[in-house]
Amino acid sequence: MAQNEILDRLIQILCEERGEAVPLISDEQKPDLFRALCNVRPPMPVTKEFLLLQDEYLSQRTKERGIVDANGFVYRDGIALWRGDITRLNADAVVNACNSALLGCFHPLHNCIDNVIHSAAGVRVRLDCNAVIRGGEEPNGKVKVTKAYNLPSRYIFHTVGSIVYGGVTKQNRRDLESCYLSCLNMAAEMKLSTLSFCCISTGEYRYPKDEACRLAVHTVKKWKSETGSSLKVIFNVYLKEDEVLYERELFGQDT
Repeated sequence: MAQNEILDRLIQILCEERGEAVPLISDEQKPDLFRALCNVRPPMPVTKEFLLLQDEYLSQRTKERGIVDANGFVYRDGIALWRGDITRLNADAVVNACNSALLGCFHPLHNCIDNVIHSAAGVRVRLDCNAVIRGGEEPNGKVKVTKAYNLPSRYIFHTVGSIVYGGVTKQNRRDLESCYLSCLNMAAEMKLSTLSFCCISTGEYRYPKDEACRLAVHTVKKWKSETGSSLKVIFNVYLKEDEVLYERELFGQDT
């Protein structure tokens, strides 16, 4: 099947699940409709046909975005900085800053990292998360691991960061530090070679970017020094302002 035919069938299946007719929209609107329907889909069983078509469609989208090799960066003391789309990176694991429900973002087409990662990886990530969390809530600072499916990476590390109300508290700092340490320790336990962090808690959770950057860099450098681990750590940022912060904190210079 051609990509447009696959997309049409995927949208049809999702609309039928919801008891809705397929809306009349342009071909240009269909990728967003498919993503939105997946965003709001609860973690319920899915057919083999859907998974086969979804994986074919999403894997092709991944190829179109272009895969970035995590081993191609210049590492300084085992740490690299990269600005770009984390769903393009073939690190052994990428870190997803998720909410406590651990089921991904249900807001259609929201641009948070949780939504972006789930959308690119596919609906099985939500199903896997649901099996892990079993209807409960994930505490701050821990990590849960799922396969990455249609991402170039092998695994997704899901961690819940601190929500800041007003000023940053000691508990906020402890929770954010724990996010980084939990992911680092899990990567070491799994004997992974590369791990990519997003900017945890600095978006919807309102942790000041400069403070979060300092804490993240200090925590990772201290962990690597104390453990002697050969794990390669990539700080992934998406915005130029974040790149400037990390460049300064990591290497003592501005970009």
